[in-house]
Amino acid sequence: MPHIHDKIDFTAEVFVVFGNKVLLRKHDKYGIWLSVGGHIELDEDPNQAAVREVKEEVGLDVELYDTREYQKESDDFTELIAPIFLNRHRINDSHEHITLGYFGESNTDEFTNDSPEIAEDLRWFTINELDSEQYEIKDSVKFYAKMAIEKLN
Repeated sequence: MPHIHDKIDFTAEVFVVFGNKVLLRKHDKYGIWLSVGGHIELDEDPNQAAVREVKEEVGLDVELYDTREYQKESDDFTELIAPIFLNRHRINDSHEHITLGYFGESNTDEFTNDSPEIAEDLRWFTINELDSEQYEIKDSVKFYAKMAIEKLN
């Protein structure tokens, strides 16, 4: 999805958990391990974007970790699942992202999507593997990946 705004975009990302592992993808452009996510499109809310991005990038259906206490819906009102975290980060000298971060659970660890958007380098990590120097995972990614495993098990 192209940028919606020149200076800043909103994105949704999901730390997907299956069993005692969390899924990370090596970002095609930046070459770093990240959760699964992307831009929130104009016609969707952050929850829809999070679920859609997981399906597009890794071919998994995911259920977002739901902390809502009030879940009533009507024709003109939907209580959204709140993100677990929010951050603002620079993509380059002239563009930033505000990311709404979620935890989600998959009922399988098998990738079945043949979408052209599917990430090439995907891996399920245990908590111990997240700390391995072999993968050079950023501290913030490790922190939320471990938290996702703990919350969803």
